[in-house]
Order: sequence, then structure tokens, then C-alpha cells
Amino acid sequence: MSNLGLQIRQAAPHVDPVVADYAKGYLEHLSTATQDAVQSKQLSLTDEVTFLKSLLVSAGAEESKISPLADELLKKLNLQLSENQARLEVTGDTSKRLLDINVLKSHDNKANINTSLALLGVGGDIEHQGRQIETRVDLKKLEKAEKKIAKKVAKRNNKFVKYEASKLINQQNNEDYDSFFLKINPLDFGSGAGKSKDIKIDTFDLYVGDGQRILSDAQLTLSFGRRYGLVGQNGIGKSTLLRALSRRELNVPQHISILHVEQELRGDETKALQSVLDADVWRKQLLTEESQINNRVQEIEKLRSEFNEESLEVKKLDNEREDLEGHLQQISERLVDMESDKAEARAASILYGLGFSAESQQRPTNSFSGGWRMRLSLARALFCQPDLLLLDEPTNNLDVPSIAYLSEYLKTYPSTLLVVSHDRAFLNEIATDIIYQHNERLDYYRGQNFDSFYATKEERRKNAQREYESQVAYRKHLQDFIDKFRYNAAKSQEAQSRIKKLEKLPVLEPPEEEKNITFKFPDCEKLSPPILQLQDVSFGYDKNELLLNDVSLDVQMDSRIALVGANGCGKTTLLKVLMETLVPIKGYVSKNPRLRIAYFTQHHVDSMDLNTSAVDWMSTAFPGRTDEEYRRHLGAFGITGTLGLQKMALLSGGQKSRVAFAALCLNNPHILILDEPSNHLDTAGIDALIRALKGFSGGVLMVSHDISVISNVCNEIWVSEEGTVKRFDGTIYDYKDYIISTATKAGVVKRH
Repeated sequence: MSNLGLQIRQAAPHVDPVVADYAKGYLEHLSTATQDAVQSKQLSLTDEVTFLKSLLVSAGAEESKISPLADELLKKLNLQLSENQARLEVTGDTSKRLLDINVLKSHDNKANINTSLALLGVGGDIEHQGRQIETRVDLKKLEKAEKKIAKKVAKRNNKFVKYEASKLINQQNNEDYDSFFLKINPLDFGSGAGKSKDIKIDTFDLYVGDGQRILSDAQLTLSFGRRYGLVGQNGIGKSTLLRALSRRELNVPQHISILHVEQELRGDETKALQSVLDADVWRKQLLTEESQINNRVQEIEKLRSEFNEESLEVKKLDNEREDLEGHLQQISERLVDMESDKAEARAASILYGLGFSAESQQRPTNSFSGGWRMRLSLARALFCQPDLLLLDEPTNNLDVPSIAYLSEYLKTYPSTLLVVSHDRAFLNEIATDIIYQHNERLDYYRGQNFDSFYATKEERRKNAQREYESQVAYRKHLQDFIDKFRYNAAKSQEAQSRIKKLEKLPVLEPPEEEKNITFKFPDCEKLSPPILQLQDVSFGYDKNELLLNDVSLDVQMDSRIALVGANGCGKTTLLKVLMETLVPIKGYVSKNPRLRIAYFTQHHVDSMDLNTSAVDWMSTAFPGRTDEEYRRHLGAFGITGTLGLQKMALLSGGQKSRVAFAALCLNNPHILILDEPSNHLDTAGIDALIRALKGFSGGVLMVSHDISVISNVCNEIWVSEEGTVKRFDGTIYDYKDYIISTATKAGVVKRH
């Protein structure tokens, strides 16, 4: 590997000398790697050489000249590694000259060059396992080179951090969970000891894949041990920010472990409990290594007996055993720290709290529906207890009992939590701070839950509006004086003074306007009772296993009923019986012959033709009106202007839900039967839904997990459990206390 500097200079004569020196030093460090590093996939020489190639091209080198040099260097490095292996076999050398792949990661992406260089500059030296090797590059010159390269990349891309969501999601989907976990959270003994786990990322821009900027000159500060609620309108980029953090697209320190729950678990034959245990890849890997080392130590003992005590082979075996026993001690200490012996009991407790019975915990994961697999993903994350836990709408697939358990569990979460949620009651329970994402920036409301944040935000907005109006009035006062006396000889000096004052005033920007979203369910004529009744209804897909048994329920024109209970207990089945899409085995359903019902379920959103506009879809699915009438009706649900004319694929989840609400209400219903109506709605949408339901002239029966929606709309609570449905004597908060009390008695959660 001699004459590296000359070779690089000849192939890239126009590159800054500091960058060339950096590349030379980097390659010399690579030459210290051993064969073991490559075989154990701790180091990929191809990836590292590719990174250097992209670095030099970004700094001004011609790719046609750099590519042959890169190929030649890769051959030499592979040859040198082969020689290292041969030397090890002869000498029994056990020194660990492995490059830290945690530092040399993800260099093949040009957009990551600035981040990668910053990582390499930390601490002055490139980290190695076992011993430190002083860098041969002048750090001041290196810093200058980093800034130059970063400036070029930023200028070319017109951005600082580019996050391509679809590419990275596919990247995770193409990797197995263990590989992706270790890529994001490499296992490194003692690397985080004594280091702060606070996160502070200064002045970054964040773009989504199509070039749309979602954050500009933003700062992200997360204090270890705090629980942050990330809120903002639908489509503002909250989920994108979480994904960028979870893949270290933003510069999160390497010693901070991260786990993101955003998609359901892939099903296979693994049992649910074992799936949760396997989620802690560090524990799984340590246990595997512990077993392998113990087996190898036993083999060494047998092999030693075959050789003379003074032989070279015995010396090599003793050296190997000494290294193995030292590593085994590290593994044992790490397993004790993570309380590995209590893992199975803790995993079972988490699963039970999220609704998995002891029997279902032994079922294979591919036997669960999508919603239950999402719960498994959540259970796996809670079991791992990463330093930074990222949750994206965790309550969407949970019932009220599971949400109650989750909120109690998270109240004592020992590390940092960042959660995206529109569930006010949930955020009020668990959040210690609120981060408000809007207008390409992040605003912090420290020490506040959602309700106090909402009040403070509104007060800030009013103060900003008053200040803006005051400044406008002051400007107008100055301008009026100037216009009146500009050409008056006696007053001209005063006019000039006011002109200077006006010029020095800062540029005015009006406060951000809150988007006022409205829903309006159409009024309906009154009907005489009975409106809709169930009388002693029993139903089951199997007559021997009834989901509903002797259920009686009465819905009136003024009803506001919330149906709650654990998932799988028959709530949705009950709604389908009411709608007469399922026929009861026993009992009967009676309803007023003139009754019109609107039934909302997430299925209606999923079944839309997203390649058409909302107006075209409604005219096809519900014909009989003009386009103008459809647009006016959509406007009553916040789909105004051109939103009704653009493809629904471009609408957010909340906007699609509004289209579904509008479509269902075209027949002026007397009764609204709603299955999880608040899913995918942001805070403004939920507020609009609450107002509309409270003002609706007909009856409402809803299945919902959102406690704030239930408490604001419903005056009756019906609980589905143990095969029957009964009225609960109390409010939704009383029901939540009942759930927590039951879980506390069972030892699943601890009351705080």
C-alpha cells in the first residue's frame, strides 16, 4: 500500500490536498483490518472503497480516473488480508486489529457524506476495538475539508439532509429484523459508559423523497428520561421525522439505542412470546455467543490433552481460551445488567397487558390479524427498552383496556420517549413535554401535557396577533404622517425622521392562521320510537362458541352511546348485527321502517378508488347529484377548494376519512353507527368531529378507543365482555379506572 498519496494525487489532481490526505489516511487505516473482520461482516472493504470513491468524486475528481484506482486498491486490500490470515495461522497472534464498523457506516450514500465525516471527526481519532491508532490527518485541515465537501454537496442538492422515505422503508423491508436492528444499534461493549444520552441536533433541514421540505433550520432537543408528544396537522411530516431519527439519517450519537414502531410484525411460525423475546437482538446475540464460547472452551480443553504442554499449539490454544474467557466475562456482565434471567416473565407481562392471554402467547405470529401483529410490534419495542423509543400513533390499533395499560406502562418508561399521537387523553396521561411541528419548524412546550400545551399555544397565537395588529397600526400612523407632511416645509424634517423610523422597522409577518375545519352532519326528520332495538340477541359463527349471548340494546334519536371493551370481544360483530349484515341465531332486531342508518368503518376508507377525485368517486358510488352538489357536500366536511377535484391518493389519511364521512351522510341518516371514527384524524379534525356529533339531530352509537372523543360526545357507556353487552354505571374515566384496578390486582401493572 505504498505511494498511496501519489496514486490519489495522479488520479485526482484537482482535489483539495487536505481531502486527498484524508483519503490516504483512511486507506492506511483500512489496511490494518484482519480477515476475521471481513468474515464476520464487521467490515465490508467494497463498501469502504466505494465511499472513498464517492468522496473524491464529490470533491471534484473525475469518476473515469478514480474507478480504476478504486478497483486496484480493493485488490491490494484483499491480498493483504489474505497475508494477515496466513500470518495468524503461523504465529497465533490474538491481537484485535478490527476497524469499528459503527463509525464507518453508510458511506455509499452521497447525501450522507457530511454526516459520515462528522462521525469520523469525533474525538480526534478513528475508534478501534482494543487499541487506539492516532490519525495521520491534521484535524484542523480535516475540519476545513469537511466544511468544503458539505458545502458542495448542499449546494448541489440545495438541501442539508435529504430523506427518501420510500427508499429507506424498502431498505428495512428487504433486511431481516436482526440485521436491521444491529445496523442501527451495533453491540459494542462499554461504548456508552458514562456518556450522556441527551440528543441535541442543531440547525438541520429535512426533505421527503419528492423534494418537499418539511423542516427548515430546525433544532431537535430530547432530554434523556423525558416523554415527548409530537403533534401537528396531518401531512406535516411527523412520521417522516421519526423515520429519519430511527435510521440515524439525523446525527443521533452511536451509543444511544433506537427502536421505532411503525409497521406490523411479519407473521411466521414463531410463537408470540418467543417473538417478543427475540426482539431484543442484543440479548439474543449475547446468549448465542455465550453458548458458542462455552462450547469452544470445552473443545479447547479436549484439544490441549492431545499436545505437549510446551508445544506451540498449546500456546495458541491457551491464548485463544484467555481471550474467550475475557469476552465471556463481558457477556455475563452485560446479561446481568439487562436482567436476562427475568426476560421471559417481563415479556409475558407486557403481552398480557396488551390483550394477549396465556394461551394466545403460545400461538404462532402468522395466526394473528394485522391489528394484533401491530400490538406484537409494540410489545417487542416495550420489551427491548431502547434509549430512544419512537411510537407512531400507537393507540390506533388498541382498545380502551390496552390503552389504559400502555399509558400506565409508559409513565415509568426509564429512557426517552417520542410519540406521535392525536389522542388527547393518552398524551395527557404520558407526555412530560410537547413538540409542536408546524411551518417547517419545531416549537417546544416544556413541562406540559396536551391540554396545557393547547391552552398555551392559543395564548401565544393571540399575543402574536395583538402584536402584529399593534405594529400594523404603528406603521400606518407613521405612514399617514409622512404622506401628510412630506412636502410641508415646516414639518419636512419630522417627516424625514419618521421615514427613517419606518425603514428601520423589521419586516412584518402575520401570525400563522389556524385552519378552521368543520364537519356538519345533515339534519334529519324525527321518528317515533322504537328506532333501533336488539332483543335477547345471540350470535356466533359457531353455535357452540357464541360471541354475543342474550344482548338487549336500544338506540334512540337522542342516544349518545359508546361501546367499549377488549378487541375480539364482539363489538364490531354487534354493529353488523344491528346493520342486519349478520343474522342472529336467537332473538331479533327491530327498527323503524323509515329509519336510515350511516355506518362508518375503516373499510370504507380502504375501499376508495384512490386514482379518482373525491367528486368523481362519489358520483360513481352514490349517483344522482351534480358535481356542484357533491363539492358543496364535501365542503361541509372540510374538503374545500381543489381538494375535492384532485386524486384521492394525494389526500392525507384524515382527509380520506372526511370524504368517507361525507359519502355516508348523503342519505340524511337518522342514526350514525361509527367504528373507530377518529382514526387518522388530526387534532383539528377530531375537534370538528366532536362538534358535529354533539350538534347532530339524530342518534349516535360508536365504537372508539379515544377517551377524549367518548367523554365529549357520549353520555352512555356500554361494555362488551364475556359474551354479553351491559350498560356501565359511570363515565369513560370511571371505566378506565376499573380497567387499571383490575390489571393492578392481577399484577400486570403497578398503580402510580
